[in-house]
Amino acid sequence: MDDLNVTAEEHLTAARASAHGRSAHLVLQQPPLRQTVIALTAGTALDEHNAPPAASLLVLRGSVRLTAASGDAELPAGALHPIPQERHGLLALQDAVVLLTAVND
Repeated sequence: MDDLNVTAEEHLTAARASAHGRSAHLVLQQPPLRQTVIALTAGTALDEHNAPPAASLLVLRGSVRLTAASGDAELPAGALHPIPQERHGLLALQDAVVLLTAVND
């Protein structure tokens, strides 16, 4: 079992050392459910991509902006937010770690 605080710190350290400013780790996979820790340094973005059938984002550290055609949402640490059922992106406003929970087909 992963300790999310330890995993978050490890991947934030890895993201800071990465030329791309990000690091990710799949912490749980029980199809169709997947949970992934994603660490991003401030200013790093995940480009627009398609949404899975159902998903949510929990901000563990820092803050992020979830971008979508239906509107952007700025999410501070502790925020839990559904992923819209449309193309979306993610931008780290500060060094950040999120837990992405997704249900895939």
